[in-house]
Amino acid sequence: MMERAAIRMRTCLAGISLIASLIAAGCGPKHEPRVRIGIGGQAQLVYLPTTLAERLGHFRDHGIEVELIDFQGGAKALEALFGGSVDVVSGFYDHTVQMAAAGKPLVAFVSMMRYPGLALIASPDASRKITTVKDLSGANVGVSAPGSSTHLLFNHLLIGAGLKPESASAIGVGMAAGSVAAMENGKVDAAVMSEPAISQLERRKGKLTVLADTRTAEGVRAVYGVDSYPAAVLYSKKEWVEGNEAKTQGLARALKHTLDWIGAHTAEEIAAKMPAAFAGGDVALYSRAIEQARPMYSQDGVIAEESAKAVVRVMTETMIKQPVAWDCCFTAKYLGVK
Repeated sequence: MMERAAIRMRTCLAGISLIASLIAAGCGPKHEPRVRIGIGGQAQLVYLPTTLAERLGHFRDHGIEVELIDFQGGAKALEALFGGSVDVVSGFYDHTVQMAAAGKPLVAFVSMMRYPGLALIASPDASRKITTVKDLSGANVGVSAPGSSTHLLFNHLLIGAGLKPESASAIGVGMAAGSVAAMENGKVDAAVMSEPAISQLERRKGKLTVLADTRTAEGVRAVYGVDSYPAAVLYSKKEWVEGNEAKTQGLARALKHTLDWIGAHTAEEIAAKMPAAFAGGDVALYSRAIEQARPMYSQDGVIAEESAKAVVRVMTETMIKQPVAWDCCFTAKYLGVK
């Protein structure tokens, strides 16, 4: 009996040794490394589809393990991409055009928003009366981070009002709680904000003075002169996209799957899937903000030609000097669209 036990022990040890040898030789089960996605302000509703896709397991359903990394603004997420600490950015499309002009090609492969979802709001505690963009000459204005898409929108609005970008000082205040605090403590006279921060500020301060609004079709036409203007997308370096086509397709289709899910569920159901901290302690308010944001989300994940041309036009006006082709920076092929 003791001999049989010894034989079993030797067999077990031999099996363990074999498994260890196979793993050491690379023959064991392999796990794909995670795709690190940098987000330019994760709590903003403009980036909700990225977080929701992870919460619903849609990335995993499409064969991708992801790690979501939050940044103060899109410019910081872009820096992380070129610094190598993230593989993909959930950020605004205009950064891809900016980098194309600088000879650093990026590729956006799925669009999440057809309206940018940003609004320029006068501070309820501003040091002066502010009712128009022109009133911001000499003012301090909050943006998520210098160089971010919020800053670009502000510059575009200043130019549209006959002012120069240097007419006002852009101060990085983040989005979410940071922008609300800056508007309440007198740090800024106005700020480019997004939901749910706008609703949170309105709950605390009452009706707000909105100087420009890209949360609606009417507002987008007033600001940009087009019916839709691409905002939040997934993008990466051209070489990463071309070297990781299966992952790129999985990411694109996971986001399209999530956009379909958003269209089929209520705001309350969407809010219930998101991190509790994003609601800022008021789930009902957060749900209302999501309901108001629903028309902003893309239905097909594709950027229309007219919209892509509008981004190049605005970028040429405000930031880039080198000519860029309108179709420089987006492909829909990973969504299965030619």
